[in-house]
Amino acid sequence: MGGQLSASVSFQSLPCTTNADWMSALCPLLWDVPLHHLSIPGSHDTMTYCLNKNSPISQTQSRLLQLLDKVLPCVTRPLVLKWSTTQVLNVTEQLDAGVRYLDLRIAHMLVGSEKNLHFVHMVYTTVLVEDTLTEISEWLESHPREVVILACRNFEGMTEDLHEYLVACIKNIFGDMLCPRGEVPTLRQLWARGQQVIVSYEEASVVSHHAELWPGIPYWWGDQVKAQELIRYLERMKSCGRPGGLFVAGINLTENLAYVLGHPSESLQKMTLPSLPCLRAWVREQCPGPGARCTNVIAGDFIGADSFVGDVVGLNAKLLHR
Repeated sequence: MGGQLSASVSFQSLPCTTNADWMSALCPLLWDVPLHHLSIPGSHDTMTYCLNKNSPISQTQSRLLQLLDKVLPCVTRPLVLKWSTTQVLNVTEQLDAGVRYLDLRIAHMLVGSEKNLHFVHMVYTTVLVEDTLTEISEWLESHPREVVILACRNFEGMTEDLHEYLVACIKNIFGDMLCPRGEVPTLRQLWARGQQVIVSYEEASVVSHHAELWPGIPYWWGDQVKAQELIRYLERMKSCGRPGGLFVAGINLTENLAYVLGHPSESLQKMTLPSLPCLRAWVREQCPGPGARCTNVIAGDFIGADSFVGDVVGLNAKLLHR
């Protein structure tokens, strides 16, 4: 794995096993609450902990950046990696930490083999999609009462045949663990049926042919550098009313070109970590449930840097006092 980005970070990650079985540990009164009315922690751009430093720039990026990558890869790639990496815990560690929504951006590299699918965020990952799905399946077998939502998105370079290959992988790997689309289930219903996986798939033409796939889940993305601006965006979205089913409020900050040029020695991690207390305070004020201003999945960057997961899970206690 010589091309894998180092996982060394400037924060001490919290113990990852404290929320490994939080769903099964919920108060029994919450077992009959539909998943879209629970508070569920997620990770934004889940797979960026293993971006490949030798990878070409994604084909979705600007032509200028792709040209610079060909001419000066020793300059562009370290810079891109600094601002593309949103997670440092691997997928098993994230699941152990309590993450139950995984943001999976899937792509086929032009220089890759016919069926090798990778994850992508400006550059491509070292790991393959099929291997990661298998890792998730193995974790679920050891945690039979935990449920995950896999949000399959992006699909850069994906042909119709590659979509069918990916769906076949999903079916073969998860089998009876898959929850077919329909009304959003409760934990009790999923446990009774032995189902642990909801797969949302942001390609409607593919979803229509496979009962095991759910439509894409709305993601509130603020596209903001500053935490206060992001919070204002999220509050505006709440004022418009929550979507009817599963949805995600993203508390992930996003750099822009002006910020990157003005802070050449920084990274997404250095930009994000000082804002976590402010974002954590907003999280603790939220309430799950069916109300118009209620939240559902809350997704963040750098899982393990603070008490984010425990804070999101803890919001479910508010449902007991209504």
